[in-house]
Amino acid sequence: MRRGETVRFHIDNSLPEGATVHWHGFELPAAADGGPHQLIAPGERWSPSFEVRQRASLYWYHSHLHRGAGPQVYAGLAAPIYVRDDEEDRLDLPSDYGVDDIPLIVQDRMLDKSGRLIYPSGMHAQMMGVRGDHMFVNGTQNAVFEAQSSRLRLRILNGSNARFYNFSLEGNRPMQLIASDGGLLDRAHSIRSLKLAPGERAQVVLDLSEGRPLRLIANSPENGMGMMGGGMMGGGMMGRRNDAGSSEQTSKILDIRPAGSASALPLPAQLASLTPPDPSLAIRTRRFVLDMGMMGGGMSINGATMDMNVINERVPVGQWEIWEIANASMMAHPFHIHNVQFQVLDRDGQVPPPLETGFKDTIVVNPREQVRVLLRFEENTDPDLPYMYHCHILEHEDAGMMGQFVVV
Repeated sequence: MRRGETVRFHIDNSLPEGATVHWHGFELPAAADGGPHQLIAPGERWSPSFEVRQRASLYWYHSHLHRGAGPQVYAGLAAPIYVRDDEEDRLDLPSDYGVDDIPLIVQDRMLDKSGRLIYPSGMHAQMMGVRGDHMFVNGTQNAVFEAQSSRLRLRILNGSNARFYNFSLEGNRPMQLIASDGGLLDRAHSIRSLKLAPGERAQVVLDLSEGRPLRLIANSPENGMGMMGGGMMGGGMMGRRNDAGSSEQTSKILDIRPAGSASALPLPAQLASLTPPDPSLAIRTRRFVLDMGMMGGGMSINGATMDMNVINERVPVGQWEIWEIANASMMAHPFHIHNVQFQVLDRDGQVPPPLETGFKDTIVVNPREQVRVLLRFEENTDPDLPYMYHCHILEHEDAGMMGQFVVV
């Protein structure tokens, strides 16, 4: 897609069950959002249309079926979207799709001995989210990329239902972080690791000028309740020691094989002109408290579980607001807000890290932490049809950690 164009889709549901298609990260009319209220019944067609208002970046679309997003996304109803624009086109960044600019959709899946998908449905899966024992990248295991350029741009999407990933290059080599969910950062940041929760995206540029093979790897950081987010990962799983000396499992994400040595061009000194968020613009502050109840049995936001018939918030169009997201549980939760790209003000009063200095639509809130974001909904009012805000651990969303708001 290109920013400024109007797109229309014809989506035919050939499944034996209802489904939806949500355009994750897009600002668009509520009737085109693809949330739980835009159900496509079996045999029916849905034809949404909207203007592409997003900055150039990697976005995605996926099922958002009420109480059924987890199993449908797990079974394959998700895919990436590229948005391009004139501002980014003017920069000398790798942008030849499939050559020096590739998407990496990272998902873990559990398989039985015959290779069929297994979707666990017990209490543990609901509490921790469904986590697989095999790693898939763009739908394949043990992924390899034959590079032909001296720079390689990776657009990484954590498309897993619940697993968090900490990405790095084997040998602790540097990567240049250039973009977050909603597009380019103000400048490139040299990083050694990149943590992404479900729903989050980031873009990095790798220097291949030396001609040496690179391996992108990931481990799964702990996510509360004394339980590891890791586990035995097939399809490229390796053992290693972490900084504390204890063993952990690391998964191979991508082997990169350069064609040979070549000179690499430096990245532009400035990528995007971003105005720092100004909290004094806010007319109102709203607070959202995420909680799980005992043993994950009461997924809620502000003490309420998701009800399709209840509008939890009414937000005036064009009004700057601060949304405070607090986590009262013992697990980290990625909080996603529909129909907006927001800017992060702080985490417990501290300055956000480089990945959170640009525009975001999904933000991790750690246990007992509070994150403040600045946002406004610029257009697309509808007093009746709501958008969602929810935890992007899909099993938590399905179990009720979701609320609804309308823009009026």
